[in-house]
Amino acid sequence: MSIEVLKKLFEDHFRAPAERVQPLQGELGGSGRKIIRLGAGEQTAIGILYGVREENTAFVEFSRHFRRHALPVPEIYAADLSQGAYLEEDLGDTTLFEFLSKNRQGPAIAPQVVEAYRKVVAILPRFQVEAARELDYSVCYPVASFDRQSIAWDLNYFKYYFLRLAGIPFNEQSLEDDFSRLTDFLLSAPRDYFLYRDFQSRNIMLRGGEPYFVDYQGGRKGALQYDLASLLYDAKADLPPDLREQLYFDYLRALARFLPVDHEVFRQHYFAYVYVRIMQALGAYGFRGFYERKAHFLQSVPYALKNLRWLLHHAELPIQLPALMAAFQGMLASEKLQSLASDADNLVVRVFSFSFHQGLPRDESGNGGGFVFDGRSLPNPGREERFKKLTGQDAPVIDYLNQQESVHQYFASVLSLVDATIASYQSRSFKNLMVSFGCTGGQHRSVFLAEQLAKRLRNKPGLEVQLRHLGLENLCK
Repeated sequence: MSIEVLKKLFEDHFRAPAERVQPLQGELGGSGRKIIRLGAGEQTAIGILYGVREENTAFVEFSRHFRRHALPVPEIYAADLSQGAYLEEDLGDTTLFEFLSKNRQGPAIAPQVVEAYRKVVAILPRFQVEAARELDYSVCYPVASFDRQSIAWDLNYFKYYFLRLAGIPFNEQSLEDDFSRLTDFLLSAPRDYFLYRDFQSRNIMLRGGEPYFVDYQGGRKGALQYDLASLLYDAKADLPPDLREQLYFDYLRALARFLPVDHEVFRQHYFAYVYVRIMQALGAYGFRGFYERKAHFLQSVPYALKNLRWLLHHAELPIQLPALMAAFQGMLASEKLQSLASDADNLVVRVFSFSFHQGLPRDESGNGGGFVFDGRSLPNPGREERFKKLTGQDAPVIDYLNQQESVHQYFASVLSLVDATIASYQSRSFKNLMVSFGCTGGQHRSVFLAEQLAKRLRNKPGLEVQLRHLGLENLCK
């Protein structure tokens, strides 16, 4: 797989060679999918490089089908699936999760975020019901339906990679009996709908205040409740219970436009799917965190435990699952897992921009300082008249700096150092990290770099990111 393939797809589609090639994220969720933004003039596109042809085929074919149903998904511009490459519409950089993170104070979530979520749940039935008609499920990967085998994979993932590795005691046969009863109940829900599979806040983009949807390549036939559970009980999003309830009923009202719903029966199956989705997520956290020793994945565990605690007190299933419920109680009482909860947000990363003429930022954490990166070697927008009254937060300056290859090379080096340090700090339970970017005036380059780093870090679990622009604060005095 080569970037040259993406460049050719770009040039063939836009009739112009790519002038800018910007890697956005090396991997999505550990999958190995490479994401690259390509641009020429005002034209941009997102290129994907990934070696699993079946998964690429599913995404491309689903995207084309959803577009025919006028659903807000990226347009596929071009594809060379034999080379593991395709080119899609650029939907920007703001995920629903990032929008939520920037516009909340603890449990208090800004109205514009609530409105974005309401738009999302209103659109979901269109994927599940309207667009599910005439969808070619033969391209699904790895299976065409969320069936008994799929559920068994998720439950065993939870059992062996979370319960076992977290040291939670359980009776193997009793737990398997509960898994069998739970699976029978899950499969009793109607399942002739499109199941997005990973319907969560990081897979929803916001552009112009409107939601757009990505990463449905794992889609298959399944029950309506699964995707709603995935969104509303997305662990790190940590939605308050009252907002979850509001969005739940917003969804049911939207669903009622497509088919009749027995609210009582739907709700019983819904909470069963909530449990399954949480167990699937915990299995992933355990595999990445306990087994692969990637400590930052474990920082999401406390949020999942918080959801479990709420469910045990408020959601009653119509089936008995004594061994599974005992395992959940063991998790909530586990000292090992409680230690994760106490450290859920233990690393505060403070990001600064500043002017070297005004001196270095002071470290008031008692940690003695941190990284100081000198951005004065980079192209300076401040030397051009059109940029003098703007800052590194303004789109023209951002576009200008994004077009400079030296800026991307510089920022990639910064990310490598900071990411490695964060991983080490988290594994050693350090509390503070300070990263500062300086330039001549503290207005353009340093502000841009600080904004870009803060944006990347806000997508990482286990971090509290604080951002200050000291040069801009001084300008306002």
